[in-house]
This record gives sequence, C-alpha cells and structure tokens, in this order.
Amino acid sequence: MTITLAFPHAARQWTSLAAVAAASLLLAGCEMNLSSLSPSVSRPRIAETEAPDASFSENIASLSDVVKRNPNLPEPYNTRGAAYARAGRYQDAITDFSQAIRLDPNHASAYTNRALAERQIGRNDLALADFGRAISANPGHAPAYLGRANLLRAQGSLQEAMVDLDQAIRLNPEEAQAFHARGLIYQRNGDHARAITDFDNAIDRNPFAAAPYQARAQSLTITGKYDLAIEDYNAALNVDNRNANAWAGLGLAYEKQGDKAKAAESYGRALVVDPGNKAAREGQSRTGRA
Repeated sequence: MTITLAFPHAARQWTSLAAVAAASLLLAGCEMNLSSLSPSVSRPRIAETEAPDASFSENIASLSDVVKRNPNLPEPYNTRGAAYARAGRYQDAITDFSQAIRLDPNHASAYTNRALAERQIGRNDLALADFGRAISANPGHAPAYLGRANLLRAQGSLQEAMVDLDQAIRLNPEEAQAFHARGLIYQRNGDHARAITDFDNAIDRNPFAAAPYQARAQSLTITGKYDLAIEDYNAALNVDNRNANAWAGLGLAYEKQGDKAKAAESYGRALVVDPGNKAAREGQSRTGRA
C-alpha cells in the first residue's frame, strides 16, 4: 500500500512534508526553561512542542488535497495532523490523528502524535494513555517511550521516566533528546558525572540545540569546572542570546570563578531580557552591582 504507485506527484509532495511535519512535532521538544539558576539543581524540566509556526499552514492545503485523494489511508491524516500541530491547531491535529487510528488501530506514530498534541491542551491523562497504546501497538516505537518519559518526568515520576528513556536510547541510540532528558534526571538526582556524559551524547548528536549546553553548564558549575561551564553557556547563548537563564548561569559561573565584573555584566544582560529573573537579581546583589 503505497501512494507512490497510484499518485506519484502527490506522493512525492506528501513524503517530503511528512518528514518535516513529523519531525517538527516529535522532535521539537528539547528547549527547556529554568526557573532558577542557583547552585542547587533546578527541578525537572518539561519537553514541549516549539511555538506554533504559521508557515506550516501553507502546507495544510496541499496535505488536505492528499487526504481527499486517499480518504482510506491513515498516513495522510497522520501527516496533516502533524502539520496542524506544528501550526498550533492542536484540536484539528487530534481529529486527524484519531482518524488515522480509526483506519489503522495499530498505528503507533498516530497514537504518539495524538499524545503530544493532547499534552499541548493540558490533557495529560489522555496523553499518558495514548503513549501506552503506541507502545502496545509497536514495542519498538522509540518516540513513544521518549514522549511518555517526558510526561512522567514532568509529573515527578523520575524512576519510571528513567526506565522509558533507557528503552528509548536502546531502540534509537542516535536520539539526542533522550540523552538530554535522561541527563536531566541524573542531574536532578545529583549524579553530575552521568548527567554530563548524557549531555555530551546529546550534543554530539545535535550540536545546534541550546538546551543540552545549558544543562551541561549547570552540572559543570556545580562540580567546579567553571571554565568549561562558561564555554557551554556561551554556546547556548550563540544559539539564543535572549535566554535570560543562560545569561544568569553565565553570571554565576563567572562569579564562582571570581570575576565579579563579568558576572555583574552577565546578570545585567539577563535582567535586560527578563527583569524578573530571580537568579540574576540575587547575583547582582552578591556582586555589588544591584
């Protein structure tokens, strides 16, 4: 059952959009926000879908044409659902994922995608059930383990999340987000050596994401490796220089290193971005530049 044979032009278009849309929904959840950058480890962070991207709306018309031509195939619905989700139209996405599941009750990807969309509208109970259904349908579907792990981690079930992340990594050793998420749990548990190793692995697999650099910098700061922490915070800021928490973390690393001038400058940059940043305000007070 391939669209390529019956609809070669539409199939080529659908295949390329499928890769973009599915990757956007399933893999966009690595940016994290820190509530604090004090010397203690921050609480677990939640992997979330990126902000809606209106450009994906332009693809929906083309995908809708493929759906119209193939009303009995699940993949076009799953693909259009991913585009809806990427455009921030989560309820429309859920409708499409549900139709894909009706057409193929063992469609692990559609269950996983629906779960991710459900998380965006606050239906974590439904999301948890759908991640479980995805795994039952296909125990080798790594994204379902990663998605469920991030939900469990957000709910404070760190041990259960760790089990899922171990499995996600076994199934897909090249998944940067799984290493990042597992590193956050090690970090939360105070095991900074293992956390740093996992952040290393995440960065090796995706050197263009800011969050693993920032997370590794936290552990490096806590373990007294301030020069390396400063390098990592700068790497994170090269990706996003409006990250107040990274600026505050950079300030802390400079402060620990004894460079109060650079610390105060970094804290100031954090407060320009976010005047309410508590870590930066406290840092300014300590460095005498409040």
